[in-house]
Amino acid sequence: MTQSHGTSAGSAPSNPAHAQKGAPAQKAVSAEEGDTLSTLKNLWPYIWPASRPDLKKRVLLAVAALVVAKFITVLSPYFFAWATDVLAGEDVGLPAFLLAPVMLVLAYNAARVMAVAFNQLRDALFARVGQHAVRQLAKLTFRHLHQLSLRFHLARRTGGLSRVIERGVKGIESIVRFTILNGFPTVLEFALMAGVIWFQFGFAYVVIVAVMIVAYVWFTIKASNWRIAIRREMNDSDTDANSKAIDSLLNFETVKYFGNEKMEAERFDVSMAKYEKAATKTWTSLAWLNFGQAVILGLGMAACMGLSARAVMAGEQNIGDFVLINALLMQISMPLNFIGFLYREIRQGLADIESMFDLLLVPAEIKDKDGAAPLKAVEGTIRFKDVEFHYDADRPILKGVDFDVPAGKTIAIVGPSGAGKSTISRLLFRFYDVTGGAVEIDGQDVRDVTQESVRHAIGMVPQDTVLFNDTIAYNIGYGRPDASDDEVREAARMAQIHDFIENLPQGYQSEVGERGLKLSGGEKQRVAIARTILKAPPILILDEATSALDTHTEREIQSALDQVSKNRTTLVIAHRLSTVVNADQIIVLEAGEIAERGTHSELLANDGLYASMWARQREADEAEERLRAARENDDLGIITRGQPADYVPAK
Repeated sequence: MTQSHGTSAGSAPSNPAHAQKGAPAQKAVSAEEGDTLSTLKNLWPYIWPASRPDLKKRVLLAVAALVVAKFITVLSPYFFAWATDVLAGEDVGLPAFLLAPVMLVLAYNAARVMAVAFNQLRDALFARVGQHAVRQLAKLTFRHLHQLSLRFHLARRTGGLSRVIERGVKGIESIVRFTILNGFPTVLEFALMAGVIWFQFGFAYVVIVAVMIVAYVWFTIKASNWRIAIRREMNDSDTDANSKAIDSLLNFETVKYFGNEKMEAERFDVSMAKYEKAATKTWTSLAWLNFGQAVILGLGMAACMGLSARAVMAGEQNIGDFVLINALLMQISMPLNFIGFLYREIRQGLADIESMFDLLLVPAEIKDKDGAAPLKAVEGTIRFKDVEFHYDADRPILKGVDFDVPAGKTIAIVGPSGAGKSTISRLLFRFYDVTGGAVEIDGQDVRDVTQESVRHAIGMVPQDTVLFNDTIAYNIGYGRPDASDDEVREAARMAQIHDFIENLPQGYQSEVGERGLKLSGGEKQRVAIARTILKAPPILILDEATSALDTHTEREIQSALDQVSKNRTTLVIAHRLSTVVNADQIIVLEAGEIAERGTHSELLANDGLYASMWARQREADEAEERLRAARENDDLGIITRGQPADYVPAK
């Protein structure tokens, strides 16, 4: 008996043909019980692609091969029956060259081999078709994920998301293969078998076989539907366990810092325990399903063979007929077993793609307007016109923010944590749309032009630089993928990291590790600066690019940032005020509103919020400088003087 897990329903894109052209499949149909045909209809454009006549030809050849295979499969038991009659001395009315039992046995086995050969030819012809469908749908899902908003990705769990896509891709392959390659031929084989049995043995046998098939299919569907909830529970546990594992490994250092390896293992094991319980239920329910199927098959075969045995004893049939009905019933049991397996696989496939298609149902929050044009020749003037924004309507972030950044000038935005500084950059990149007012580049509202052109015009050096787990050359070249090696090296020189890279054993081909963890914070920042230089955008955003660095490294990085910001419109979002003293204008945000604005000297003269922030940071910087100098001179006495007797200075 073929084994399979239970399954659940899913959903599919409502217009895959349209989605294949690049539009996200945001509409879907439910693939609950009875909607398998709807799902196949939606998947059909991938199986029968309009732009691939070569794949259409393969589909037709595969169908032809499976039809031939089924005809041979149905007729092959006759050779077995004739051989039995010849051995029993019966006249079967065959040509002389086939009368030898050996020839009939050879013909029987040759027919079986030919049936297998045509089935394998069918699979080989259809392989490229199935894999093409899998690839196109996987690509569609991947592209759609990149079209979703930052809001979605901030809430996602990477491990669970990757597992959902992995299972979904496998589910698509199962549905395509089993329904197209195995569903139709199984129904065809049933029809041919019914005709042969009626012709050879009479209507009573057909009734018994029909009752057996109906009972078998009914039981299989009921039992499989019972197992759907179990399969869903197992999928959820599997996703949860994978999410915890990936999250824990991504935060490997944090786990080590706090010595929580045992806690992480226990969290993972809780999810795996749920998976273990659900998986055990799956296999137990499968055992009951297989047992029930065997009972139904056994009763049907016993009834038919009992009728044939009585007919042989009454002289109405010969031994060959008894062997033939047994062979035909054995032959029909294989597709009957398979139809149960087929139903379970389709249901399982639908369960596995359910979450994947749920992703396709998530609407893209930020969309280009119909007919949106690219940004026109960008000089770099930025305008925030009375901008209001909130993530939650009950908690406004920006409240009527209004300022200009002239082309080629540097404007800094500072303020306490939570004032809305980083939100400014996200709105300019159009990760979110404003809830009031407008953001303009060169007088063009960013909502009226394409997102691609907006992001192409802006370069970003973020506070937390995350690199791809690839080479340094790849990470710098990411700024402009078509750049030459010489251009990559020149960008590294301008970012003051070329010499460091050249001294590495593998130079520019050195791997940076997961999230760039093989590099220090300053080295990662220089790589981020280099790839922004390579992108050469007219607008530059420095989003607290040095706030995570020590003062010494900050000064080194700042010189590289000054280099990259020359002749570019630059928006500096800063926490450390020492990095913005040379800005053409400084805007001070407080609680989502502009509290002050002016040059560094003007704001100090105002003796307001900026001046108080500057005084506090100067005190902190001076303390840090004294501590660093003391450590360098090994003169910790000036630090420990006046401390409690048990005070031990940091080393």
